[in-house]
Amino acid sequence: MALPLKPLFFFSFVSFVSISYSLLLPVTKDAATLQYVTQIHHGTPLVPIKLVLDLGGPFLWLDCSSGHVSSSNTPILCGSIQCLTAKASDSGHGGGTSTCRLSPENTITGLAAPGELAEDMVAVEGSEMGSRFLFSCAPKPLLKGLASGTVGMLGLGRTRIALPSQLSASVGLHRKFAVCLSSSDGTVFLENEIAGTDVSKSLMYTPLLTGQGPNSEGYFISVKSIRINGRGVSLGTITGGTRLSTVVPYTTMKRSVYDIFTKAYIKAAASMNITRVESMAPFGVCFRSESSEPAVPTIDLVLQSEMVKWRILGKNSMVRVSDEVMCLGFLDGGVDPGSAIVIGGHQLEDNLLEFDLSTSMLGFSSSLSTRESSCSELKLNSISKGSL
Repeated sequence: MALPLKPLFFFSFVSFVSISYSLLLPVTKDAATLQYVTQIHHGTPLVPIKLVLDLGGPFLWLDCSSGHVSSSNTPILCGSIQCLTAKASDSGHGGGTSTCRLSPENTITGLAAPGELAEDMVAVEGSEMGSRFLFSCAPKPLLKGLASGTVGMLGLGRTRIALPSQLSASVGLHRKFAVCLSSSDGTVFLENEIAGTDVSKSLMYTPLLTGQGPNSEGYFISVKSIRINGRGVSLGTITGGTRLSTVVPYTTMKRSVYDIFTKAYIKAAASMNITRVESMAPFGVCFRSESSEPAVPTIDLVLQSEMVKWRILGKNSMVRVSDEVMCLGFLDGGVDPGSAIVIGGHQLEDNLLEFDLSTSMLGFSSSLSTRESSCSELKLNSISKGSL
């Protein structure tokens, strides 16, 4: 019998926004891998485990041989409702006597391996009770490439067994969550309500598109064009869609798009007397700068219309690689990367992103620095008010 998940109620009162949250996940950035790491409580008894956050991941997977042995772990059989819900490849076979198979993927390395679907207790940090959640057990070698101390990956994608959908089904939460990443401490807010103040009034909204092919469970938006310092960049039709990712450290672009974009950016930087220097891997375009916050060209991603733009300022466009050199945090994704643009973690940081799965809309703030705030500050203000 499933135990009810005890909700946590956090109230945030910051200078620019009032937000109430039922549940939250803390997110820290691993300096060695640039991966975003979160923590949940798992098993019986509930123990904390660390997982790499994958915004577009289809489900939770972990190495079930790591750490303690849970007394409530239950393998899921083929032909069961749970197996059908997970859309496992063998969900209709086995006659209910064999374990349901669901292949987890390490989206950092691109490797996948056979895994077994299971159900166990899961709760967010600070909750005294949990609910039964479906996840996939994975072989230990699949952990290779993940941040030290993590035992798997937590997917927030658009599937029936990703965390947002399972929370909605088990405890009646709205299919809505918000992500606020940081170079230090960020947060995933589950079932949030943003109301009435400056940031909520200034959130822009754009449709979430249905993905095709690999990563189709993720979150896609339509970028119609790009402007640099207000001037349009002639990219032609951007095909292949634009995907949001927490497992890609920096934004990648299809080579044909990247070449035109970087050429225009270099020209705009030169007009601002910014000196280009030798490139430093993995970055293709670098500049001289001794200032911690240099003035650099502004990038606008134009979405469904000229009125809806995602603005990327210097903090999100540049990566400091030394005391004297900064590099453009956009990388060549190759000739046929699948998605024309993948917006990576560095560009997502200190942007409040609201994913509404019921309406298929994305709300975005652009950089919170324009409101003299950050995702770290939002987290601290939320937690400092405590749980009621």
